[in-house]
Amino acid sequence: MASAREELEKDLEEVKELLKNATRKRTHDVLMAEKYKLEMEIKNLPPPKLKEDTIEEEKSPAGGYTVKINSYGWDQSDKFVKIYITLNGVQQLPAENVQVHFTERSFDLLVKNLNDKNYSMTFNNLLKPISVEGSSRKIKTDMILVLCRKKREEKWDCLTQVEKESKEKEKASYDTSDPGEGLMNLLKKMYAEGDDEMKRTINKAWVESREKQGKGDMPLDI
Repeated sequence: MASAREELEKDLEEVKELLKNATRKRTHDVLMAEKYKLEMEIKNLPPPKLKEDTIEEEKSPAGGYTVKINSYGWDQSDKFVKIYITLNGVQQLPAENVQVHFTERSFDLLVKNLNDKNYSMTFNNLLKPISVEGSSRKIKTDMILVLCRKKREEKWDCLTQVEKESKEKEKASYDTSDPGEGLMNLLKKMYAEGDDEMKRTINKAWVESREKQGKGDMPLDI
């Protein structure tokens, strides 16, 4: 599931694209307001944290419990993709109890005997190849940082191919050869999700646009 940051960044990219095609001043102003709002939301997002309720426990063959970690935070630099996993007390373990196995397109994390449990996380089908030799992990206070060394210093839009395909399918619903149609789709989305002030602004922009055009087009179904 995409994180809040990823969703906001995806919305921001759509707004920026549609701003390029906006010709009406009122519509341009609406999009600029939405752009500013999204930028502020992204800026004010808290650091990534692990939600304890997204951890699942399974009985391991050895008779103990293996806890599958399904929640994480991630970031990137020019050279590394960084995955943050929160585990209380992990810094108290011997270093050899925190193991990460890397391949060119995956990694497996295994934490042994933390409070009488094992913890695991697996990432398959990473978005782009990584350097096995250049990748590593760091143990911090209540946190593990997995550092995947990029083979090429380029931006990753997400972590895995599955996430990329999901985002492309969603984006396709807004992509169109007609810039006006794409703008209309975004305005409808903004109206449906916006507060009262945003709805009043969009309604006003639509009415003014129709009056200037003097055409009989149907208004937004809102």
